[in-house]
Amino acid sequence: MTNFKLNCMLDCDTATFVADNFDLSQFNNSNYTILPGFIDVHVHLREPGFCYKETIETGTKASARGGYTAVCSMPNLNPVPDSATNLQVQLDAINAGAVINVYPYGAITVGQKGEKLADLQGMTNAFAFSDDGRGVQSDEMMLEAMQTAKKLGKVIVAHCEVNSLLNGGYIHDGSYAKAHGHKGICSASEYQQVARDLKLVEQTGVSYHVCHVSTRESVQLIRDAKAKGLDVTCETAPHYLVMCQDDLQEDGRFKMNPPLRDAADRDALIQGVLDGAIDVIATDHAPHSADEKSRGLAGSAFGIVGIETAFSVMYTHFVKTGVMTMEKLLDLLVYNARKRFNLPLGVDFSVWNLNEQFVVNTNDFLSKGKATPFENQTLYAVNYLTVANGKVAYKK
Repeated sequence: MTNFKLNCMLDCDTATFVADNFDLSQFNNSNYTILPGFIDVHVHLREPGFCYKETIETGTKASARGGYTAVCSMPNLNPVPDSATNLQVQLDAINAGAVINVYPYGAITVGQKGEKLADLQGMTNAFAFSDDGRGVQSDEMMLEAMQTAKKLGKVIVAHCEVNSLLNGGYIHDGSYAKAHGHKGICSASEYQQVARDLKLVEQTGVSYHVCHVSTRESVQLIRDAKAKGLDVTCETAPHYLVMCQDDLQEDGRFKMNPPLRDAADRDALIQGVLDGAIDVIATDHAPHSADEKSRGLAGSAFGIVGIETAFSVMYTHFVKTGVMTMEKLLDLLVYNARKRFNLPLGVDFSVWNLNEQFVVNTNDFLSKGKATPFENQTLYAVNYLTVANGKVAYKK
């Protein structure tokens, strides 16, 4: 890219277009790097229904600050997008408030209750189908959903959780829970439903994606399924790769679902990212009000925010340390997800100073949500500009 002195990691055609159409002279030195727009296939934008937690506008502005030019919004909303009519409510909000691309999920079951299949055929505008926040408990219901999604050419995106194994737990069922008198969530509650779903995938041939993988057993099950040729992908999140139960504090900003697991699980996730068993880094950005996150580990709502820090966390802990290359990280944040879900990459990019440090300060967040386990950590990589669809979505 001869028109720029700054580093550029865009493909040649996009780089040429950017050089011809954007004045980036203020960044024209070696301190800055142009990266392709990131995509997050797992965010909670909370609108419609829960705008006190987040809105399309605040959530997408926060995403743009994090270098994201596309996000996929989960369906635990009110109304739940389980029909064309209900989905349209969300689409109208997206059209009115989004500063980047937003692709909405449709629910798998009516009201996400797991009792009746949603109108999958009617939701032609749905990005994919998910009941995220809840696992589909019925084998028969998930089989019907997979069969229908297969006919429609859509991906089933599964939150895997066996309700009967939860037993009121809210952090990992490990040493920290035992030492501090907390109720634990066992790893089997995740991987047993992953195993169930993979059998149904083999039966139906549906395209299948596993949300927020957190256990070593899930990673191995998915690795084995890929080796068998099943159409399976999965994601994990930065906090599962950087932290484990040893990092827990008595604070709601460390409470998410699935929970931070054992160090051995974290290490297995890292290996899965490196060897390709795990395809995508997603944030599971899940904002709540300050009150909802102020009640400790036992009483706080599940969910943390992460979209404004995700790239910096991954760059600091894995690229800067030499664990993975920048090219590998971009596969995880950009290319694998776009290929999996057939999403376009247009004139979408961000400009970063990768050598600049900052301390995570939630008062600076554009998201309404402030609960993050990375608060007060020192990270590398500061975003100065995000362009989505050829328009400035964020500028520092």
